[in-house]
Amino acid sequence: METINQIFDFLTDPANYEGPMGIPTRFYEHFLMSFQSLALGTLIALPVGLYIGHRRRFEFLAISVGNLGRALPSFGIVALVYVFAYDLPGDIGFWPTFIALTLLAIPPIMLNTFVGIKEVDRDTIEAARGMGMTGREILQRIEVPLAAPLILGGIRTAAVQVVATATLGAFTGWGGLGAYIRDGFAVRNFGIVGAGAVMVALFAMTTELLFAGVQRVVSPRLSSQRPRWKGFRSPIGPEGDVVYESAGSGR
Repeated sequence: METINQIFDFLTDPANYEGPMGIPTRFYEHFLMSFQSLALGTLIALPVGLYIGHRRRFEFLAISVGNLGRALPSFGIVALVYVFAYDLPGDIGFWPTFIALTLLAIPPIMLNTFVGIKEVDRDTIEAARGMGMTGREILQRIEVPLAAPLILGGIRTAAVQVVATATLGAFTGWGGLGAYIRDGFAVRNFGIVGAGAVMVALFAMTTELLFAGVQRVVSPRLSSQRPRWKGFRSPIGPEGDVVYESAGSGR
């Protein structure tokens, strides 16, 4: 109960909302790092996933990257990148955190994009080819719209992972909301630790809800075969298995 009171006192103290160490500044650092990492990860993973799914080539690469991304521990990635990025110019903790979060965002986006494109009905693709559509037109006008729910699901998963894992960057010399957890442990003030954890959890949940809302709003508009995708399971199963089949696909 004492720790809960300390958390409440910290979050309601106006002094903690001012200066370079204040909550708004730390939140902005956390948001900016997460956004930049997610944006770069999407720019890398999305075209690769589209190519692999459309061309039906290098499928093993997409699956391997997805499995590797789930197998490597988040803190291990941050620590490993920190070793190799230590001598890069700029903030000592920025580059290790940025690179690690970007690498963390790539697997779910690439895997979901690949599976979403691959699962588009073959008869629809053949009908489009029969109408004279080029490969680029098929990808842009048929495959991407139909795969949009799953692609957005991959970005949503990556966004939540990046926001949560960015907390670890504070332990490599960077800031963000994780700095409160780091500093709280340093002085054995568990009120500060708890406040930092609460803010990170709220940020991650808000990100999840935001992307879920975007996915719900955009998907019906992009997909002309919404019922077909209803009940589509994520390619990343509850036990980490890759799932390729959609509900009712008959395959």
